Amino acid sequence: MRLRLHRFQLNKAVPLAISRGTTSAVEHLLVELEHGGLSGRGETGGFDTGHRAYATEAIAQELEALGPQLAGLEPQPLQALEPLLAGLSPPARCGLDLALWDWWGQRLGLPLHRLWGLDPGACVATSVTLGLGESSAVLARLERWRLQLPSTRIKLKLGSPDGLEHDRALVEAVRSALRPGDELQIDANGGWDLAGARQMIPWLADQGVVLVEQPLAPQREPEADTAGFAALQGLAPIPLVADESCWDLQDLWRLAPYVDGINIKLVKCGGLTEGLLMARTARRLGLGVMLGCYSDGGLLNSAAAQLLPLVQWPDLDSHLNLLDDPFAGPTRDGDVLRPSERAGLGVQEAH
Repeated sequence: MRLRLHRFQLNKAVPLAISRGTTSAVEHLLVELEHGGLSGRGETGGFDTGHRAYATEAIAQELEALGPQLAGLEPQPLQALEPLLAGLSPPARCGLDLALWDWWGQRLGLPLHRLWGLDPGACVATSVTLGLGESSAVLARLERWRLQLPSTRIKLKLGSPDGLEHDRALVEAVRSALRPGDELQIDANGGWDLAGARQMIPWLADQGVVLVEQPLAPQREPEADTAGFAALQGLAPIPLVADESCWDLQDLWRLAPYVDGINIKLVKCGGLTEGLLMARTARRLGLGVMLGCYSDGGLLNSAAAQLLPLVQWPDLDSHLNLLDDPFAGPTRDGDVLRPSERAGLGVQEAH
């Protein structure tokens, strides 16, 4: 195999503010694996969850160092490559994992969801994200989304540095703008302490919110992290979803007794190999599956879309907020995203 990396910039049409800061642009990596006349492609990049951070340049260095080891290997069987991938950081492993799956799907001439026996007819609407800000700006962002797609599922970021009263004002403003049938989700991105979460979760349930994602900041120590979710049990009949706290299958097992769902992100879990395992396991355990993104482009979200038939709460809107994405995103019908029927990841250049 021959490994090549290309850096590219992704600029947001509307910057996104969450409890940890604001993002307007990122640098990502295109990972290409060539073998036997086929080229598999993956996308990855750096991110920061508040307790773990990965820089794009460091990810590139990991992959470049791996290149010579790949030169004498073939992209199949995937199992034989597991020891090499295991030593990589999650985002570096993600880029390579996606390229390998893309190559394999192209070799067989089928999209991955077909190889896995998944049903694109099971896909449901994605949420669209409203970042933190003043109420007028948040409502203006909602109207901009509605010009782009139906926007029937709305995810509102909370955990404002201005405190719980600001969070409540945002919820009330967005609720006033909801249309019949619209759904409101809340993502605090770990912006509340335990006392704040205990105040907000019952109140949000009373407001008709359908779920609360990552109410508490993730903790490095697994026991402390689990204890936070355990302390929120029984507050209100509203699903709690773990995002920054849940990276891989081990975290899923740890948190399963205390959460109602998990958010799978490919760069966080290390790619589709782990993501598929997590999605199937979560469903078997009776947990809801959310499929999320960071500032990801159309290639990464096309890869994630292969899992959409397993997902209750899709959240793949990042590519819809980019000015200069070199790749087209997943197939879209209104606000329902579906995996492409193209072979592999279904990657297609933007027109």
